[in-house]
Amino acid sequence: MTVSYTLEVANVRFGGFTKLLLRWRGSIYRLLYKDLLVFCGVYLFFSLFYRFLLTPKQQDLFERVALYCDQFTNTNFIPVLFVLGFYVTLAFNRWWGQYTSFPLPDNLMMVVSGNVHGADETGRLLRRTLMRYANLSSVLILRSISTRVHKRFPTLEHIVEAGFMTMHELKMFESLHSDFNKYWMPLTWFSNLASRAREEGRVRDDIALRLLMDELNNYRAKCSLLFHYDWITIPLVYTQVVTIAVYSFFAFCVIGRQFLNPEKGYKDHKLDLYVPVFTLLQFFFYTGWLKVGELIINPFGEDDDDFETNQLIDRNIQVSMLAVDDMYQNLAPIVKDKHWSQRHFSIPYTLSTVAETLRPAFKGSTFDMRSTTSYFFNILLLHINHWKT
Repeated sequence: MTVSYTLEVANVRFGGFTKLLLRWRGSIYRLLYKDLLVFCGVYLFFSLFYRFLLTPKQQDLFERVALYCDQFTNTNFIPVLFVLGFYVTLAFNRWWGQYTSFPLPDNLMMVVSGNVHGADETGRLLRRTLMRYANLSSVLILRSISTRVHKRFPTLEHIVEAGFMTMHELKMFESLHSDFNKYWMPLTWFSNLASRAREEGRVRDDIALRLLMDELNNYRAKCSLLFHYDWITIPLVYTQVVTIAVYSFFAFCVIGRQFLNPEKGYKDHKLDLYVPVFTLLQFFFYTGWLKVGELIINPFGEDDDDFETNQLIDRNIQVSMLAVDDMYQNLAPIVKDKHWSQRHFSIPYTLSTVAETLRPAFKGSTFDMRSTTSYFFNILLLHINHWKT
């Protein structure tokens, strides 16, 4: 389930973000702790190997190798920051694009509810079927890209059992042979059914039909975009370059960042601290950054912060059916509002917000600005008029 902490950071206060560091679920600690333990274990192995198992001559050789490897832990040799920064930026833009491409039926259901008429059973059936086709299309596309949805609907029979499709529609769906994903078929049924509704007068004019088709195409475009996001990903070669750059950097760090004998006077080896604190921080930041890129490159998996696709499916089918069925022509009586006879009125505040009424209304950043030039110009005009008189 997506980890939300929006309420906790609604107001900036002392220690507000510090509390977030103590969370485990959805945290970088949960994502990174295994890699960090492996790195610490390998580093400890070489440290003990160098200190207790090697002869003095072998220690000299190990120290020369460590000094040589330390040269390559400079980021000028391996541009970790550059490749990581560009990669994570690219992955984040892709992640946000996938989120905004999720097909939501809200616009479509409003158009169906307002333009497909009929309070009888046929009209109700028509509106519900249109929205069922729209939701079926999103289920089919999500089933092909989301592991959560595929586990929920492993076969088309499960979709029939859930009520998104009838057995007759399933036979029609399977009878049409295509080598490609057929998520678009229910939307074609939607289009044909809307045209029939226009012929029967359920859709009263061509403008209403055009509005239905426009919203349907917008909905279809988002389904198609999700499919292409899943198909065309970040080139594998770039992902490999970033991964190799990060792990090769820390492979050199395992040897090059060892604390050598201070008595031998090696440069930058004046202390023997045993624990490479700053190297561990580098590992935490760089590898954590890489893990973030790996996490958001495909948000349709089962990680803590991946999209809640199954809940979105539940929400979409529920609200779309409510909008076109229960809410169809279900209006409250039109009455005069509370402030009908008042020209000037104010909306009441609670005690916790009444202090906001003391603040002056914002009229613009330059509303009360005095121009120095115009001030002296007016003074000059006054003097000229006084001199003339």
